Amino acid sequence: MKMSGYVGKERTKHNPIARLKVKGKTFEIFVDPKEAKFFLGSGNFSSAILISDTIFSDAIKGQKASQKDVQEIFGTSDISEVAKKIIKEGHLEIPQEVRDEEKEKKIKQIVDFISKQAIDPRTKSPHTPSRIEAAIKQANAKIDLKKTAEEQAQDIISQISSIIPISIETKKIKINIPASFTGKVYGLLKSFMVVKEEWNSDGSLTAILKVPSGALMPFFDKLNDITHGAALTEEIK
Repeated sequence: MKMSGYVGKERTKHNPIARLKVKGKTFEIFVDPKEAKFFLGSGNFSSAILISDTIFSDAIKGQKASQKDVQEIFGTSDISEVAKKIIKEGHLEIPQEVRDEEKEKKIKQIVDFISKQAIDPRTKSPHTPSRIEAAIKQANAKIDLKKTAEEQAQDIISQISSIIPISIETKKIKINIPASFTGKVYGLLKSFMVVKEEWNSDGSLTAILKVPSGALMPFFDKLNDITHGAALTEEIK
């Protein structure tokens, strides 16, 4: 089959498989899961996606698809063109050990985020990352691999709140941003809950935000860096 400049990588039975069934025939390829997901999201195909340059009828058993079937179904024997269709129209099968690895990475990201944002409401002190991670596993918290740590942090906190007392405490911050910096700062403001915003006649922006206590210092650092210290801030009790 035509190679398209492909450079092979080590293939094992643990590699993820992209599978497409057409007209009663099965076509499978070994792929790199991260590269395949990037292709699905961006549409940019790279030869790095392919673990092997072989198209199988059964990848685990090592049974190759016939070139006649490939040509008939896909209209080409070019491995890159065939792979694009298999990945886009088929199913990406991720081995359990790969899923477990991805889940552990996601848990680490969630723990890192929560440890910086949440506190023990009784003591107003942060929990250690190890304590948060232990609570997540003890509660068998549901982890969504498709969501970012930020997007699911509050849901995870709800799931582990019966294990440890934990909450995200927020502070109300009033900010006045000079007109010359509003465009650069606006994206930063929108990453938090904006309670109120008011555009002033001189082009400056006054906004009230809810910022997690654990994120206050990093927020102030970014704000001062963008505005060179020109933004005025005030905590609202």
